[in-house]
Parts: sequence; structure tokens; C-alpha cells
Amino acid sequence: MIPDFYTVDELVIVCLSRTIKENDIVFNGVASALPFTAMALAKMTHAKNSVFLGGLQGAVNPVFPFLPPVSVDQAFSQNCDFSIPVDEVFNMGNSGKLDRIFFGGAQIDKYGNANNTVIGDISRPKVKLPGGAGAFSLSCAAKKFTLWSSRHFITEAARQQKNFTMTDKVDFITTVGHVTPAGTRKELGLRGSGPDLVVTDLGVFDFEPNSNVMRLKSIHPCTDFGTIQACTAFPLVFDESVKFTVPPTREEIAHIRKIDTLNIRKKLFDPMRLELKMVFAH
Repeated sequence: MIPDFYTVDELVIVCLSRTIKENDIVFNGVASALPFTAMALAKMTHAKNSVFLGGLQGAVNPVFPFLPPVSVDQAFSQNCDFSIPVDEVFNMGNSGKLDRIFFGGAQIDKYGNANNTVIGDISRPKVKLPGGAGAFSLSCAAKKFTLWSSRHFITEAARQQKNFTMTDKVDFITTVGHVTPAGTRKELGLRGSGPDLVVTDLGVFDFEPNSNVMRLKSIHPCTDFGTIQACTAFPLVFDESVKFTVPPTREEIAHIRKIDTLNIRKKLFDPMRLELKMVFAH
């Protein structure tokens, strides 16, 4: 069936996929429907010669029959070219041989630091999160990485309580961005160049070269500048090059729906946000 609309989860996946270039070696570790679907989509469309390292099985270029909800599902290694031990994948990352890695964040700050460890003071946390699963060392060494969030949009009540995903300062650094309290990446002697792009359910961002502060690059068609700023705890940096995000194609959306037949991707988004359907231009 030819798609006649797309939803915000599918737009985020397409934007993540666009961060992958031809011949890139890309990796995502633990199960996450958004980057896994994005990597599979890139292989099907604009980056056919990219190398997709799929999850904890270390599967190289897997073609899974369906996108499973957990990292250890053997579906991740189905129809792959071959498999390598996951510790070797981490060795590749830590020696700077991975072109792009994907990291999500319960909190992401203006310098691209991400937190998946704890909300609140670590001695008396409000929320204990699952942790980094190697994100700290990989974020220090990978050539580039893409940050993502499916929860940039927050309600007015959450804003009043200052429960921002896109925050001025993370409560704990799980994934290292451009500037930390201990210094910049250069001052810390880190190998990798850090995050270059951030994809959320509201827009796409890069980083202003001089300040290393996150900069609005494009606005998704499902939102506007005012909403993005209201859902962001720090003042947005932007310039005259800001534009609307290029919509996906019908082909891309059809691929996504075939890759993720169980709709695992939709579980990461607020159900109310998924009700907004964006139609293709004729």
C-alpha cells in the first residue's frame, strides 16, 4: 500500500537515517527501534554501501524479519553477512574506527552531554535510569555521533515543574558532549569529535562552531519555533539558515513500516503526538 501520510516517529527515523552517509560504519548497541530502523532504512535507500553493526550480537548488515523489542533477540542477527564479538565492536569504537554511533538521552544539554544514569542528585536520586552500557567510553572515541530524543515536546505542566528533556545542564554525564564541567573535549584529550547532530520529535540541531552550543537547524512540519523554545530549557541558538525539515518520501515511509511491522518505534512517543498525521504534498 502506498502511504498517504506519515507520523512524527517516522519523521524522526528518516532524519536519523539522513545522518548516515555512504560507506559509513555505523553502530547502535542496545535495542532501540529508532536508530535500528534508521540504519536499516539508510541501507535500503541513500547509503547502500554503509556498514550496519547491529546490536549486542555484533551482526554485520543484518536483514531482520521484524524489529524485536529487546537487544538479545536472535532476530537481530538474521540474514547478516557475518557476526563479530560485541567486545570487538567496542574495541573498534574506542579506537576511533566507527564513523557514527547513535545515543539517546533522558536528558540532553546544550553542549550535547546526555544523561541516562540518574535524574536528580546522585546521592538522593529522584529517578534511577538504566545507565550507559558503554556510552561514556564510546562517546569519547567515536568519530561522530548522533543524539536523539523522542520526548523533546513536553506539556505545560512539565514545563512548570522544569522537567525538560532538553536541559541547560544534565544531572549526570553518561555520554560526553562538547563541553563538560571538567573541560572541553580538546582539553580532556578525547579522540572523537563528539556529537554533530541532534534529532528530536520537534526538530534537527547541529552545534555552533565557536560556542559548541546546540543550534536549531530545521523545524519539523508538526511544530513551530515557539513550541520548540518553550520545550527547551536554554535559549535556542539559530541563524538565517533555519528551515523546515525536508519531509520524507513515500518510499521511505513504506520501508519503515516494513522494517518495524510490530510498531515498536511508536512506544517511544507520547500517544497524543502520534495522532498528528502529516500528509504528503502532491
